[in-house]
Amino acid sequence: MILRNPVPWAIGLMIVIVLMMSSLFRVSETTQAIVLRLGKPERIINGFDPREKFGSSDAGLALKLPLFENVVTIDKRVLDLDMPEQTVLSTDQRLLVVDAFARFRIVDPQQMYQTVGTEDQAREALARILVSRLRNELGRQPFAALLSPERTMLMDDIQASVNSQARQYGAEIIDVRIKRADLPIGAPLKSAYDRMSSARAQEALTIRAQGTKQAVIVQAEANANAARIYATSFGKDPEFYAFYRAMQAYRTAFNDSSSTSMVLTPNNEFLREFEGRRTTR
Repeated sequence: MILRNPVPWAIGLMIVIVLMMSSLFRVSETTQAIVLRLGKPERIINGFDPREKFGSSDAGLALKLPLFENVVTIDKRVLDLDMPEQTVLSTDQRLLVVDAFARFRIVDPQQMYQTVGTEDQAREALARILVSRLRNELGRQPFAALLSPERTMLMDDIQASVNSQARQYGAEIIDVRIKRADLPIGAPLKSAYDRMSSARAQEALTIRAQGTKQAVIVQAEANANAARIYATSFGKDPEFYAFYRAMQAYRTAFNDSSSTSMVLTPNNEFLREFEGRRTTR
């Protein structure tokens, strides 16, 4: 009978094959699937589970009802979220251009599908939340804090606060970091450079003044120490001290390069040392 009417049987076989092929679909290890029945979420296959052990996922072939069910796949991996550059005004009224990024993961695909619809729309919603939170938190910090290592703790606080809002989209923020924080090009950058140059010049003047002060103190102490040593030494022999001072006076007064003329009497006190010292017995 089949040989007499092969066409209906062939058509029926083709229909069965098409139905079987349309009822099978494959879920990879890196994706999670939402099975929709007439547009409504029915079940999730290979959903994210933090306690899941490697190799024990639901990835592989799965079944769905042809014509009544369709499948939406969502990435299961950690995804990157690059945010546009933001100009932040610090508490001390200084501008700073911040380039930040975040990493997130879809942990509840059904919640994500019901709130925003697609993975790209979830990414856009998270970007808006992160940009708003980033501007608000960084705007509460002074300029120096935004350029210091302390901003790591600030980014951790931003991550924790954003996570509470990200859960409504079925997402989890894993990390938020600043890639680059620079002064804006133009007048703000030149103004900052001028302030830094002025501060360094003032610091150099302060260091030089302190050095000069210290040098004067050291020199004064050295002179005082030398005078003390001279006084102690010459105090042991006053006559030698008088002779030594007279020799210094003669050297200064009778210098060969001096054009000064002096007229003195032979018994002048200044010339007493030239007469020699009389020894008494």
